[in-house]
Formats: sequence, structure tokens, C-alpha cells
Amino acid sequence: MKTLLLVEDNEMNRDMLSRRLGRKGYTVTLAVDGEAGLQSCRREKPDLMLLDMSLPVKDGWQVAAEMKADDELKSVPIIALTAHAMADDRQRALSAGCDDYDTKPVDLPRLLAKIEALLDRAE
Repeated sequence: MKTLLLVEDNEMNRDMLSRRLGRKGYTVTLAVDGEAGLQSCRREKPDLMLLDMSLPVKDGWQVAAEMKADDELKSVPIIALTAHAMADDRQRALSAGCDDYDTKPVDLPRLLAKIEALLDRAE
């Protein structure tokens, strides 16, 4: 069973998405801010991170950049999750180190396809 780390500060989004992903067979671990997400990633070694970009403590842009600069974490695929849906927001997330990008509100079938593609690529 693959483990996903969901880094999301909004409780409603965190709860809804973690339950839906759990029903799809994933183990979901949670973090509520960017620093906690980095610590959890080091500790849990998830197969993939779902990263909200607007987070307290450290935002998603910082988290992605730090992960990709860290030899221990750089191989963990990151999907940016954001309500920012402008074309340059996607490019900014990819430039920060995210492997893919998806907008909120989450379209679960589209997100699942991105998760599966990145997990397949990582194997």
C-alpha cells in the first residue's frame, strides 16, 4: 500500500481529501503546516507528497525548494495543490520543485491520475 503525505492547513480540505484517498487504498499521513510537512516527510518517507502551497510557518514554495535541495528528500514526488489557477502559478510550482500541479477544489479522478502517473514513474 502506497503512503501519501498530505500537507494541508485547512481542516475541512484535509479531512475530505484524506478520507477519499483512504477509500482508494492509500495510507494517508497528515501535516498542518510546511515545517511539520518537512519533518513528517523525513520521518515517514512517503511515496508521494500532496502539498498545499499556501501554508503557515513555511509555505509550499519553500517546502518544495528545500525538499529538492535535500538528498534525503529530493526523490519524493510532490504534487502542488493550490487555489491559485493562473498559468504562471503552475510554472512557479514546477520551478520550485513540484513534479505536478493541481487546482482546488480538487477533482478527485484528475488528481488520482496524477498521483498514479507519478508513483508509476518513481518505481
